[in-house]
Amino acid sequence: MKHEIRYGKAEVRVYRTYAEPLTGITPIPESPFTGRDNALVAAEFEIVVRGTQFLQAYTKGDNRRVVATDTMKNFIHATSLTARARTLEEWIFEVGTAFLETYPHMERITMLGRDLPFPPAVVPDTDAEGFTTSDRLFSRDRCDHGTVRLELERDEGGAVRITEHECGRAGMQLIKVTGSAFADFARDEHTTLPERPDRPLYIWCDVGWRYAEPSHAVLADPARYVAGEQVADLAAAVFHDFVSLSIQHLVNEIGTRMLDRWPQLAEVSFDAQNRLWDVAAESTEDPRIRSYSDPRPPYGHIGLVLRR
Repeated sequence: MKHEIRYGKAEVRVYRTYAEPLTGITPIPESPFTGRDNALVAAEFEIVVRGTQFLQAYTKGDNRRVVATDTMKNFIHATSLTARARTLEEWIFEVGTAFLETYPHMERITMLGRDLPFPPAVVPDTDAEGFTTSDRLFSRDRCDHGTVRLELERDEGGAVRITEHECGRAGMQLIKVTGSAFADFARDEHTTLPERPDRPLYIWCDVGWRYAEPSHAVLADPARYVAGEQVADLAAAVFHDFVSLSIQHLVNEIGTRMLDRWPQLAEVSFDAQNRLWDVAAESTEDPRIRSYSDPRPPYGHIGLVLRR
């Protein structure tokens, strides 16, 4: 028999105060984001360990080389204490590198992570009229968030290298009340959907991207790093301006803009759902005035990958 082994620890939530600030990000016209002070960063980690060194734990119950998953959880917290953690990608890379350096019998690992966003709360400005963002109070945001997957192993010289990666912005939910269409699609005896030259469009969308040079994902050069906040802002800017004829049309336009804006990216990908609400009631005097209800499943599911 051949064995393919993996084990690890999932849903390790870490809340780190006063990480190193993120600076040096290249601005783009579609986004105001240029960095953050990182007074509070939070993420959910998963480590998956692979290799043959743990085979006897499976075949003979010999646990002498097994790093307990509870130990992995404690290690993630201990390493996070000294990590620069300017971005989720760098944070994940620092933790993964520390695992491979500390436990030589781990042949290769997969590190997964997702942001747990806590944006600063808006509070009155005591030094001037108006409002400002707090430097000590944060509010949990449960909408879109950053994601990352890094595959790590040692090279022949013992240095840790990235063998595969994907960054992402997951959980975006955008509704546009006018300026979208879906018409002129194929029709046959099974078609009941009416054509809509102008319609509201509500999408749930996850965006992924890969760099031509993986080291840019972990801030080898901050000017070449693509921030998830910028990706979300760019997607919203395109959705706002672009008159799309379908969700397929829309995600292709967003992807094309991303590859134009960031030449360091080799690939962008989309996983989108059509979550448009059902019309529950409509004004007889003004057709723009409507009441909607949540849609019933099933949902349209659209995917796209663009590579250079």
